[in-house]
Amino acid sequence: KLPIYGMFIAAFFPHSGGLVMLSLYLTGICVAILSGFLLNSLVFRGKPVPFVMELPAYRLPTARNIIMHMWEKAKDFLHKAFTVIFLVSIIVWFLQNFDVRFYMVDASDSIIASIGKLAAPIFAPLGFGSWQATTSLICGITAKEVVISTLSVLAVGNGGAPDLASLFSPLTAYTFLVFCLLYPPCVAALATIRRELNSDTSTLCLMGYELVVAWCVAFIVRQIGLMLGFA
Repeated sequence: KLPIYGMFIAAFFPHSGGLVMLSLYLTGICVAILSGFLLNSLVFRGKPVPFVMELPAYRLPTARNIIMHMWEKAKDFLHKAFTVIFLVSIIVWFLQNFDVRFYMVDASDSIIASIGKLAAPIFAPLGFGSWQATTSLICGITAKEVVISTLSVLAVGNGGAPDLASLFSPLTAYTFLVFCLLYPPCVAALATIRRELNSDTSTLCLMGYELVVAWCVAFIVRQIGLMLGFA
């Protein structure tokens, strides 16, 4: 998510970037704590199970153990990269380049742009109800860096550079950053969550929860900003 923060901070908050970045991280920490209390009260009620973790003996690692550990991590990433990530990237590429008649078109006339236009009213109360912003959020499910590349394609100004000012004001830009902070992570993280939970239903419920939380927090942030006189 850092590329998103960097681009928007450079465009809208060049003199207060550190403060904006700090506020985003503090917002994430506060939401995580509140979510923990909420889920503990509503979903995970009951007597907690004692947590016991056995620590391994501390010793210098051998070269064989390091190589095996590196191979296991690399194999796990390659498995995800060539299955979930690769598949989703192909789907998003297809949706970005073809229309419903399967003709190759510009991104503004593509299938995913049509989906973004349908979903745009959902984000209108947050201040960024443009189809370009909505489409970038949808594409960001593959990887958060894709939000920037999608906006670079869909929001091109006269000089060929992204014209974010035509889509966002400083307040809506900050609201957009808050939403990006809290909405579901990339498919690689979701694949890991699916493997750990071992349940498609639980993973979808988690995604729905994160979307609702992101929308509500972004809405609250926007309303506070409006009350304080920011535009």
